[in-house]
Amino acid sequence: MFNLFFSFSRRIQRRWLYPLISLSVVVGLLVGSAGLAKAISWFDLIQQGAQIIQLSDVSEEEEVELGKQINQQMVGKEFRLYRNPSVNRYVERVGERVAAESDRPNLPYEFQIVDNNSVNAFATAGGFVYVTTELLRTADNEAELASVLGHEIGHITNRHLIKQMRSTAIAGGLATAAGLNRSRAVAIGVDLALRRPNSRKDEYEADTTGLEMLGRAGYDREAMVSFMEKLLKKSGSTPTFLSTHPATQSRITRLREAIDSQAADEGAGLDSAAYRARIRPLLR
Repeated sequence: MFNLFFSFSRRIQRRWLYPLISLSVVVGLLVGSAGLAKAISWFDLIQQGAQIIQLSDVSEEEEVELGKQINQQMVGKEFRLYRNPSVNRYVERVGERVAAESDRPNLPYEFQIVDNNSVNAFATAGGFVYVTTELLRTADNEAELASVLGHEIGHITNRHLIKQMRSTAIAGGLATAAGLNRSRAVAIGVDLALRRPNSRKDEYEADTTGLEMLGRAGYDREAMVSFMEKLLKKSGSTPTFLSTHPATQSRITRLREAIDSQAADEGAGLDSAAYRARIRPLLR
């Protein structure tokens, strides 16, 4: 009982320590200017402290809230969503099936379709996953779609964006001892999700994690390889997916090595006709 109370107390101390430090510093600065001190209320000071986020110790609740704020910043400003109800429900069902097999199944996952003619998919934090309409058209079957969703869920379960945000903030001199301003954190998250390529290490990790989920969800794991090979062979300009998710032959080789050859042809989701029927509104 004592240990439980002690652990809880230490967590409370960590959660409030940095905002209180930030608040005390602001108060100290304001004391030196009577006019400014009068202009800013105690409520304003508390709000400033509350807007600080410590990326090295983000709780699951904070991560979900950060993901929501990043989502709000992107939808309507960076891109528009595809709103067909039947196609959206279908992608959600496939995503939820894969996410249920992840190491973080209790996150409030949200799968959204971006109305865009580039082949792309990305994830932010707290369960937010995005795929483009062109990626849905490019996939041949449900298993290939599930493989992409699994890869993105892999980025989320491994908290790759949170780690990248922290590294970016430190490298740019944006983080302080108290933490990082939340609005700045959201801006960094948007930029990383849409414009920055993932590291090779993160890609390997998301591949491995996604492949495991794909198999546990009952899908054919070869679909992850077939989709990646399809993009590499795609003629014309390099798909956006490959610029933000560097797909090299070494990744494909690693995936093949990870797939048990005896189970290579096992698993569901390979019916192309059924898949096309599900996304028919996109094909008109």
